[in-house]
Amino acid sequence: MTSKQPKSITPSRVQNYWYRQGVIKYFFALFLLVFGFRIITINQLDVGPGNIQEKASQQAAKEFESKARRGDILDRNGDILASSRILKRVNLDPTQVQTPFIPKLAEALMMPEAELRSAIEKKLSRKAGRKNLVIKKNLQLTDPILENIANLKKIKLEICTNQSVKNKLSLIDKVLVFSQLKESKVTYKTVEICKKRRIEGVRLQADRQRYYPKSASLAPLLGRINHDKQGVSGIEAEFNTTLTGENGITQLSFNQDSQGSYFNPLTINQLKHGQNITLTIDANIQFHAYTAIKKSVEFHDANSGSAIILAANGEVLAMANYPAANPNDNSTYKPSHWRNRVLQDKVEPGSTMKPFTILLALDQNKITATNNELIDVTKRIGKHKPDGKYKYMTIKKILEKSHNLGTVNISERLNKEDVYNTWNKLGFGRLLGLVPSIETSGSLKNFESWAPSDKRALSYGYGPMETNLAQLARAYLVFANQGAIPPLKLVKGVNADEKMTQVFSKNSTLKIANILDSVASWGASGYRARIKGYDVAGKTGTAEKIINGKYNKKGINRTFFTGFAPVNNPKYIMAIMLDHPKKCYYYKNLDKRNKCGGANSAAMTFKDAMENILTNDQSIKLLAKN
Repeated sequence: MTSKQPKSITPSRVQNYWYRQGVIKYFFALFLLVFGFRIITINQLDVGPGNIQEKASQQAAKEFESKARRGDILDRNGDILASSRILKRVNLDPTQVQTPFIPKLAEALMMPEAELRSAIEKKLSRKAGRKNLVIKKNLQLTDPILENIANLKKIKLEICTNQSVKNKLSLIDKVLVFSQLKESKVTYKTVEICKKRRIEGVRLQADRQRYYPKSASLAPLLGRINHDKQGVSGIEAEFNTTLTGENGITQLSFNQDSQGSYFNPLTINQLKHGQNITLTIDANIQFHAYTAIKKSVEFHDANSGSAIILAANGEVLAMANYPAANPNDNSTYKPSHWRNRVLQDKVEPGSTMKPFTILLALDQNKITATNNELIDVTKRIGKHKPDGKYKYMTIKKILEKSHNLGTVNISERLNKEDVYNTWNKLGFGRLLGLVPSIETSGSLKNFESWAPSDKRALSYGYGPMETNLAQLARAYLVFANQGAIPPLKLVKGVNADEKMTQVFSKNSTLKIANILDSVASWGASGYRARIKGYDVAGKTGTAEKIINGKYNKKGINRTFFTGFAPVNNPKYIMAIMLDHPKKCYYYKNLDKRNKCGGANSAAMTFKDAMENILTNDQSIKLLAKN
């Protein structure tokens, strides 16, 4: 068979060749002219301040941000109450993780393989955000998963991938295409390529977690931070600027003479780590207060409970609320579990106010508070009727039995303006300044608007006033400071220089303090607050809650006990509040239900907390008292 002869080259083809060569020459000459013109115009270009080189350097610069560490919150003894832990998280890129590595990756992550495959497939099915799958988070630096991942990254497995490869042309085809005797048509084929590779798409990223070692016991006071590490409640929010600090920003410029490296670090913003905050809180005392409140709320089936413990100088040693959230678990969020009821709940404090009515009358010589002074309780005063149990009572008996008519009888001897001024000095109706963003100031209506019934109700904790539990506890500081009252202090260095306000005389205060000692004894309303071996004093309180605009008469109450220990030179002042306790019992018959009042609920809570505090305080000597 004869071979096919190639076609001869015609003159027209040769002429086309010279024509194309001329076009290329003209095009190249035009390109050189345009390029030269552009060089000239660039030199004359106005780029504002600085030259083009400076502009290019700026564009080539990189900024690096250094994260500021959030400051710690400490108690008075230096124990950590809130801190930022450095943690790690494992972030996968499902689009890069090779399938043969999945069994070993699941083993390294210490999770079932099926669970890992499901998570990856679910992520890949999405249209957006497919490249970020946080498969493990909050890993401590000692977590074995981190070591497992490090070892996994050293392993190589044979990874086979299908790739599209361009088909190669034969030498003859190349010549024919070049001479335009054949059309150039690119074709591809799929081939399997196998190589030993390391795992891809697995990243370890640094993270910080706010950690609260005392868990729920301090959550409503300390508050919490959001996803941006900014405080949104409590101390975390109130002192957010101090705790947060300021991130540092450093700019690095590109150096053309150093083979593509960066140099000349320029500090744009100086890194400032957050400052620590030291509270006056004692973590051990806080534990006893929280434990007692939690136990009492559950035992009495109360809606909630609160407690605050003060030192004689006004420092807050404990501030407990229950129910409370675990701040280390963000899986659930209930606003009520973050509520600081000590500062936020505005209440009528009931009979816990009676000692101040007595103190004012004693200071003004309206009474003597001696054993031979008798108060007539046989006559009706306003809506207050005689109970038929007593005809004449001493001041001691009035406080022991928490007698309303007896207290009203004494209040009738007082001028309403004097009562208002005294309550004002005690701090009612004014912010304490502990956590201003969440505090209620309470209320104290001006005496000019009072009716006679308002002054009477005020004498036993109702009427034209409302308070929070911290204000009530602060008022009782007069018994630890010879009739004076200091400002409260929660953060070390804040309110440190404020002076005390003298409210009552030293002699009157000491006299009533000794009478309150008898309230926490057998036969008195606070008998369940007594602590064997220690002198304690205090006052019960029961206040009907307002439901639908009216005082509830069916047992929906708040119960209180406010007391101090020891009686002489008190070291601890404590106020307790239970919101609507529903299960209360007789002292001698624990199976027999009784109406809930301060005596059989809040007083018991006071005892549980204060007994543990006193027995763990080596500076207080055990008294020889049965």
